Amino acid sequence: MNKRYLIQNVEQIPSPSLVVYLDMVKYNIDRAIEMVNGQTDKLRPHVKTHKTPQITNLQLEAGISKHKCATLKEAQMLVGTGASDILIAYQMIGPNITRLVDMIDEFPTVDFQVIADHPDAVSALSHAMHQRQKTVKVMLDFNVGMNRTGISLQNGATNLYRQIEQSAGLTAWGLHIYDGHIHDGSLADRQRSCQQSLDLVEAFKRELGTADLPNVVMGGTPTFPVYAKVPNVETSPGTFVFTDFGYSTRYPDLGFVPAALLLTRVISLPTDGRITLDLGHKAIGADPQGARGQILNLSDATLDAQHEEHWAVNIPPEAEVSLGQEIYVCPTHICPTVALHEFYYVVDETGGCIDQWQVTARTRN
Repeated sequence: MNKRYLIQNVEQIPSPSLVVYLDMVKYNIDRAIEMVNGQTDKLRPHVKTHKTPQITNLQLEAGISKHKCATLKEAQMLVGTGASDILIAYQMIGPNITRLVDMIDEFPTVDFQVIADHPDAVSALSHAMHQRQKTVKVMLDFNVGMNRTGISLQNGATNLYRQIEQSAGLTAWGLHIYDGHIHDGSLADRQRSCQQSLDLVEAFKRELGTADLPNVVMGGTPTFPVYAKVPNVETSPGTFVFTDFGYSTRYPDLGFVPAALLLTRVISLPTDGRITLDLGHKAIGADPQGARGQILNLSDATLDAQHEEHWAVNIPPEAEVSLGQEIYVCPTHICPTVALHEFYYVVDETGGCIDQWQVTARTRN
């Protein structure tokens, strides 16, 4: 285990707790800026990972002025920091349309953008905006193969874009593309996959009959290094700011470091070769399938059955482990893990826990 992760005043932190290492967060932000050659206008980081104003402020201080979020709660958090360019990458339906219009009305100096992939959503949003005499920028959510959301070229993407252009209260604002289906371990393979997405963007423009679009936002953390080098494309990595065990092992080429760990303790020694931690699945993200984290300071440990507030771990019979011993775990998926915690415990470069930050936008409403 990297000794940098050891907390000097660890006895003051209850467990299980989410711990953030401030200097490593700053390193990851600087690394992202380095990857776009200092062109911070190419960065639109997703706040879905950290969900907190303090880290947004670190990005603002570093010169990053654009942000992306998924929930209106995250958008409210961003507004509270003074962020003024916010893409809500989620189709507005039902009561969220009224909530969005209210937010636009309340914060007229903020440049809000949303996405859409269905004619009914466009019509409903247009009706609400027109009634309130407001205007909002709408990006077409373009499906390039993930098939989670978005509309593909063959399913009428250009027709929907023209509908946005012709709708009262809406300004067509280019394409939003999330490519979470691209998870090749090799950067070269990711580059080839990304090129297929870029080719679809060019095909969209040809079918629309335009050489340029107001904006194109593409990708997540795995494909970030590819789009970072593509002109006229904004990148929207999210996980990079903390990085987790999953991404750090699968994509070492990114150069980001894990900046958030879980502090847990041994709460039981039920039998030889087995211990139990106070880190159940209510405190660590339950996806993806397989190991949900990596123990950093206990060699040859094998994670076993996990329950709501317990995690059984198999260890070598000769291992010396004591009741109450602190264990550091790097989560496999940091994003859902963050949403399970009310606070971060913030550790500085000396290893001391210096602050507690609320995870302001961990809920959705």
